[in-house]
Amino acid sequence: MKSTLRLAFAGVLAAILPHSLSAQELVVSSFGGAWTDNHRELVIAPFEKEYGVTVRLVTGYSADIMAQLQAQKDNPQMDVVHFSGGQEAVAAAEGLLAPITEAEVPNLAKLYPIAKEGIAKGEGPAFSAAAIGILYNSDEIDTPPTSWKDLWDEAYEGNVLLTDISNSYGLLGMLMINKVYGGSLDDIQPGLDKIAELLDDGDEVVRSSTEVRQLFAQGDVLIGPYANDHAYRLKADGAPIVFVTPEEGAAASFLTVNLVKGRPEANKDLALKFIDYSLRPEVMAGWAEAARYSPMSPDSKLPEDVAADVVYGEEQISKLVAFDAAKIGQEKSAWIDAWNKLLAQ
Repeated sequence: MKSTLRLAFAGVLAAILPHSLSAQELVVSSFGGAWTDNHRELVIAPFEKEYGVTVRLVTGYSADIMAQLQAQKDNPQMDVVHFSGGQEAVAAAEGLLAPITEAEVPNLAKLYPIAKEGIAKGEGPAFSAAAIGILYNSDEIDTPPTSWKDLWDEAYEGNVLLTDISNSYGLLGMLMINKVYGGSLDDIQPGLDKIAELLDDGDEVVRSSTEVRQLFAQGDVLIGPYANDHAYRLKADGAPIVFVTPEEGAAASFLTVNLVKGRPEANKDLALKFIDYSLRPEVMAGWAEAARYSPMSPDSKLPEDVAADVVYGEEQISKLVAFDAAKIGQEKSAWIDAWNKLLAQ
């Protein structure tokens, strides 16, 4: 009799708490700092409330999270990981990620094709993107640049800012220059040759995003390749810095959300719900408002002031250039060697 009552009680609990979600903890990576503050507000807290679960965050940059994934390959400790430097391509190739489908994650169907090109390879989708185009000082430059080739305008000689390619935004800017001047991921020499011309003019190379913002804010440089989200931060601080997408396009730096392979089935079920939640159009719109990342769904609606700061809408999204992240991962070390030799000349 007691056994029967216990079974009945268990059945009632199962009906009240489907999938035992309330007893689960989901382990998710986040980048830390202001990004994690936004992450908590836009995704973590509302997801916890909706599903009655606890999300535990592991903070770290993409390279750090990648290293943890590799170290934990035989016993993964995270359920969902976020990347911003293309590491999802490497992680998928190494068998560290579990593939997902539209049946499991319905909001995949709402994304622009560019945001889910790696799904078939086991990569997670992009929910947002930063665009790497051209930043310029609108107080000093009356005619906005329209092409990557404008960086070589004599009017800017000695006032162009370049970013070291150890910085992912700097690398993507160099790859766009290389593409515009006839290079490819198999041959970056055209890009290096053109950058050598800027170096001969005394233009400056920095390594960090902080240095980029500092030099633009101080008026020490007038123009240079970098990302739209940093242009927004500069503008918010009062600097007259404007971002433009050149006619040849802007490189996309995607923010992806990925399912870790090898976790318990119950964790996988909840992780898929988390990924689907991250792909909601209103969540992506929230990232655009908070940090000026481009939403990867045409269903994300932005106010005019926010839309003006991001690559937004089907026509503009079509101008984003997605470089092969796996190829970049394979070649990056050799490219940095070539870059450092150029700087040392």
